[in-house]
Amino acid sequence: MSHGKGGKKMNRSLFSIAGIVAIATMISKTFGLLRATIVAAVFGVGVVADAYNYAYIIPGFLLVILGGINGPLHSALVSVLAKRDASKVAPLVETITTIVGAVLLVVTIALILGAGFAINVIAPGLQAQVREITILQLQIMAPIALFSGLIGIGFGTLNIAQHYWLPSLSPIFSSLAVIFGLGWLVLQLGDKINSPEYWQLGAGILAGGTLAGAGWQWLVQLIVQYRAGMGGLRLGFNWNLPGVKEAIAIALPATITTGMTQINLYVDLFFASYIPHAAAGLNYAGLLAQTPKGIITSAILIPYMSIFSQLAIPEKSSDLKQKIRQSLILTALTMLPLGALLTALALPIVRIVYQRQAFDGEASQLVASILMAYGLGAFTSVAVGVLVRVFYALEDGKTPLKISIANILLNVILDYFFVNQFGAPGLVLASMGVNLTAMLMMLWCLHRRLNGLALGEWGLSILGLVGASGVGGFAAWGFVRVGEGFGKGFAWQLVEVSVAVCLGLGFFALFASRLGLPEVDLLVRRLQRK
Repeated sequence: MSHGKGGKKMNRSLFSIAGIVAIATMISKTFGLLRATIVAAVFGVGVVADAYNYAYIIPGFLLVILGGINGPLHSALVSVLAKRDASKVAPLVETITTIVGAVLLVVTIALILGAGFAINVIAPGLQAQVREITILQLQIMAPIALFSGLIGIGFGTLNIAQHYWLPSLSPIFSSLAVIFGLGWLVLQLGDKINSPEYWQLGAGILAGGTLAGAGWQWLVQLIVQYRAGMGGLRLGFNWNLPGVKEAIAIALPATITTGMTQINLYVDLFFASYIPHAAAGLNYAGLLAQTPKGIITSAILIPYMSIFSQLAIPEKSSDLKQKIRQSLILTALTMLPLGALLTALALPIVRIVYQRQAFDGEASQLVASILMAYGLGAFTSVAVGVLVRVFYALEDGKTPLKISIANILLNVILDYFFVNQFGAPGLVLASMGVNLTAMLMMLWCLHRRLNGLALGEWGLSILGLVGASGVGGFAAWGFVRVGEGFGKGFAWQLVEVSVAVCLGLGFFALFASRLGLPEVDLLVRRLQRK
């Protein structure tokens, strides 16, 4: 493999790469949260914010499955380019870019022309005024479909060139474009920004800023990619070039599998279209949940993806089982206490981050109720991602695809019943049920394929961590309830939540350390090293 620098360096750098990715992801997620805070202050959960969340479904869907780190294009490029000499990379990248770009250009044109039809399918329950603004925003953001593929190719290419910092940091440019656009809008309109006569202008600026951010993100990647000699803007039509068909053969089924998991988002928002402000509430709560989850997920998945691949051979089956257990327990050690704290401290967290200007107390109550549901499902959502990577390491993309297809029907059923019972939070609880089912199905399939996993022992360990997380969450909740009588200002809320988090984590650490899990010591050592 001509791009490597020796096995020792690669082994040594596994967790260094995870650290780089985690820090860069933390910075980009922080700016993403800042962007959401500004959008909330300007538009609240009103017409423009609601419309934007529906308009962004298809562009955002493509950006996640095609332009995301660890997405199908990223994975396919890494797999194919890593086996080739550096001098042959540029023509291959340019040919793949030409093919992907041509397909997505057609998709972009179809989105612009068929925006009205797409919105009718996705969100039939929208009111006429919201629907009109949603169509406008979708037409503006349609070119994100093209940028998503180009960004995904850039991620894979830059990783092969050993540029890990920029791909993880690059989403910051999308956030900055929206922030600059809204800053200009507020300076121009002031308090008039939320009046009906300016809704279309505000919607256009918000959608335009999102589009400009995607273009900015791709352009920055392209410059670095070109300087690294990994291809530029030149079109490539040599489709018989070695590696082109291999890349497509990897990317296509992986795209379908990833897409199937994202279809559940469509299902959720279909039901949400009948609930006022549910889409905006889901977005705001989702960003709060995804910010810490994204950082932790990157730190866990990046090193374990390589480890799973190295151990996916029959003679190393026992080592693979041990690493699967280790990755799941580390996921539980990080995501269960995080989920408990999000559930316990949902309302004060939402007030601190969002409640100002157009975002009032009623909006805080809505978003907090949804955030509590996200907290309950934090562990299962990441655990499914870990197990999917095990199947990919075993060169089995069909099993996750079959499970994803089966769970689409389950999601429809759960959405129907849970929305009637719980409203907007029911959509997230339904997703939690789907993820839990998918996790159990994947574990059972791996249990049969790998000739037995110690599922009972693993389950007891995870249940112990659930209990420890519950104690930590209850301690944090109790502290906040007692502290409410001492003040209600922003500074006090910030101190109150900070102390509650430390208290909750302290109780969790105390009880988790008594479970005798080797992963606890491993996590502590890694944190000390970092």
